[in-house]
Amino acid sequence: MHRTSGILLHPTSLPGPFGIGDLGPAAYRFVDLLADAGQGLWQVLPLGPTGYRDSPYQCTSAYAGNPLLISPEALLAAGWIDPADLEHPDFPDDRVEFGEVHCWKRTLLDRACQGFAARADQGSRDAYARFQEEQRDWLPEYALFSAIKIAQKDRAWTEWPERLALRDRKTLTAWKRTHKAKIERETLVQFLFFSQWSALREYAHARGVHFVGDMPIFVAHDSAEVWAHREWFQLEPDGQPTVIAGVPPDYFSATGQRWGNPLYDWPALAADGYSFWVQRLRRQLAVTDLVRVDHFRGFAGYWEIPASESTAVNGHWVTGPGMALFDALKAALGPDLPLIAEDLGVITPDVEALRDGLELPGMAVLQFAFDETSGFGHCGFLPHNHQRRLVVYTGTHDNNTVRGWWAEQDAGTHDWVQRYLCTDGEQPHWAFIRAALSSVAAGALFPMQDLLGAGAEATMNRPGTAEGNWVWRYREADLDLASIGRLRDLSRTYGRAPHPVSGP
Repeated sequence: MHRTSGILLHPTSLPGPFGIGDLGPAAYRFVDLLADAGQGLWQVLPLGPTGYRDSPYQCTSAYAGNPLLISPEALLAAGWIDPADLEHPDFPDDRVEFGEVHCWKRTLLDRACQGFAARADQGSRDAYARFQEEQRDWLPEYALFSAIKIAQKDRAWTEWPERLALRDRKTLTAWKRTHKAKIERETLVQFLFFSQWSALREYAHARGVHFVGDMPIFVAHDSAEVWAHREWFQLEPDGQPTVIAGVPPDYFSATGQRWGNPLYDWPALAADGYSFWVQRLRRQLAVTDLVRVDHFRGFAGYWEIPASESTAVNGHWVTGPGMALFDALKAALGPDLPLIAEDLGVITPDVEALRDGLELPGMAVLQFAFDETSGFGHCGFLPHNHQRRLVVYTGTHDNNTVRGWWAEQDAGTHDWVQRYLCTDGEQPHWAFIRAALSSVAAGALFPMQDLLGAGAEATMNRPGTAEGNWVWRYREADLDLASIGRLRDLSRTYGRAPHPVSGP
């Protein structure tokens, strides 16, 4: 990875009139902002269709795109909808009301599909046919799953009629025949998403901006992959998980985090040559340029929780697939995997050995650098302890904003930060951004909230809490042009001008 920097912002947080950020004009303006500010990276969260509590880390597919990100304005420009279709409720502009947005956009996409069927020219129909052929290894199964899920009023697949839930062949054949239009609708929606995403990515590349994707190690239980391939996961005969994923008590939660994702049957995946993981990473690299692998430590060892437990406390560590998985990935995709290892949390020597054996950059979070329990000056996250093969963050989507974090610290921590970063504490977010940019680490990233100097109210996700997450949006009126210039000057000062992205 060459020396570069960028901003972490999920597209749902972009401004716009339709209740949620999308891949329309505001996304292109954000690319322009990144380029003008001397930034080479745009990091996003997982781009899949969200399920449980609207979390991008609980997607209903490891491959599909989120229909909520499809731009209404781009649909209008393509001719698939009419201007009257853009009429919408009075959505708030500073947060996402997912329930209202889901209802409005589902109707809008119905009209877009009807418009495509009625008005698409031959070139568009040929592009759609090519898309279906290129994505044939996942798209038909996802479209069927999604169509059934909508018909079942969005209930989890384990709550469907048994013959559908357990994939009785005759039942599925009959359902496909009867509901062909519903399946076609889901297929076309994916074409619309990826057409818009590809156009945005091409524009970003032309401006020297590349995407950092995010790939969770686990998939959601209520997903097309678990429904279609129960043999890959540790499940009961009825499809319910026997054991689930999470992490033990840590910085974020005294009772740990009970994520609820089913755990893989790693021997079964190994017997298949890890084909699911090869396909998954291949697909991710066709969409983004670099990939942050969430919970990388789970490949060395993961926290297994009995599904009957209500918290993550009573779990235990289980050895993961280790280098065998990555050997399969490198054999299929090439020796230099363009990955960033999210190696936060309980990191043991086996995790470090796996990361270093793969020569992957890990992560350092500056908010964690000033934890007094590490001993002043000794924490590995402090900039003077950084190494080149590293990506430094002011904070992540799971952290408070820097200003919010600062407001929670005691006088001793304030004194320590002010002495270390040579700041008066008036603008702690800029002190952290400067520290990240000046680090020897090859990569530097910070959430958009920190560029804006937003407080705790702008936190994207609060691990261990169920409500109020993933809803934050910024407004273009929040942007200060002086901040863009300041970021550009700092990036130039510390040698982080954009260049084409290559593997780490």
